[in-house]
Amino acid sequence: MNLPRFIQIHTLHNYPGALLNRDDAGLAKRLPYGDAVRTRISSQCLKRHWRVAEDHFSLTSLGVPMAVRSRQFVDRIQSSLLNDGVPEDVANAIASAFGDALKKNLDKLIKEASSTKASKKGKKDAADTEQSGDDGSDEGAQKQAILLGTAEFEYITKIAKEVGKSVESAAKARLALLQRLKAEQANLAAMPLNCGLESALFGRMVTSDVLASRDAAVYVAHAFTVHEAQVENDYFTVVDDLLREAGELGSAGIFDTELASGLYYGYVVVDVPQLIANLEGEAAKDWATLPTEKRELAGRVVQHLLHLIATVSPGAKRGSTAPFDWAKFLLVEVGDWQPRSLAGAFQNALPTDHAALRETAVQMLTDEIGKLDEAYGATLDRRFLALDKVSVPNAQRLPLNDLATWVQAYITQGTAPAQVA
Repeated sequence: MNLPRFIQIHTLHNYPGALLNRDDAGLAKRLPYGDAVRTRISSQCLKRHWRVAEDHFSLTSLGVPMAVRSRQFVDRIQSSLLNDGVPEDVANAIASAFGDALKKNLDKLIKEASSTKASKKGKKDAADTEQSGDDGSDEGAQKQAILLGTAEFEYITKIAKEVGKSVESAAKARLALLQRLKAEQANLAAMPLNCGLESALFGRMVTSDVLASRDAAVYVAHAFTVHEAQVENDYFTVVDDLLREAGELGSAGIFDTELASGLYYGYVVVDVPQLIANLEGEAAKDWATLPTEKRELAGRVVQHLLHLIATVSPGAKRGSTAPFDWAKFLLVEVGDWQPRSLAGAFQNALPTDHAALRETAVQMLTDEIGKLDEAYGATLDRRFLALDKVSVPNAQRLPLNDLATWVQAYITQGTAPAQVA
């Protein structure tokens, strides 16, 4: 058995006249690299679209707990308590305590709530909550979105309801919730996929004692064009139909936006031991000795992820640009060596007037692979998908379904299935 530690995925996607990822000024994001400025797609944008995609290979179709990113969790808990008949001051105190627990040390909060000033603190929390709105926490707790697993949030809501029904005052409610959260830390950590599948894939960094941080198992680079940025300013007007019916000329508004075209290189790495650890609650160091059933979910997840990477497109202004594309080239490498990007192949931007830009880009990638293989002698098993007549050193060409099945089998069995070996 030859289990891979890392899976490296390289892609080329082509997008004409689209606004794939905007910066704070509403312009296409850019990246200075090598001898030219490129347009880029941020890793956050790519991961977001893979997370929420709805198709046969969506993450939700795997049937495992998911997660939700929001800054409204405290508000949701407060509303849930009120709907359950918990007195308003108690609901406010519990929601406020939960908001504090998301950003402060739990032991310190418990100590403060247990002090002689606890009664005044509880009343102050309830009053502050009413003054700041109905979100159940101070303003600071609501500024940052938090990623919570669905099961995790449901369990915390259950705890909050039980506390709300068992106390008589806001001051007691605050202390009771904090103590209960402290007591439930081990149970929350032990819940299967407590942080949700998204956290298992892309990680979660939290400072709260209540929640658990997760190291990312999937590393995503910012995609960038293999050539110099190609952008244009799109000027357009909005016609006022009622004015036209009245015989008046003019428009209801004049606008402009930036559109970009390009062939983008993308790079993703899957840390297989970390993925298995995140999904199964096992230690990453033990991944190679785990039974096959402990690697099956990881195999299915990567199978789905490969389809998403190849076929799901990011993009703003979808209604007016239809920015949808499938990968024109996709290379998958598996092995034990530390990952290395092939971005260096495009440090010198390709000329945009090249007659065969796509084929040339693939040739640049394969040349880079050949140089790296010659210099380092790394043993990597490779398979690729391509629309054009191209070749890759020591790699077999496969359609997407077979390519995804090949990767899945590598993770679960440590070898490729016979039909696509």
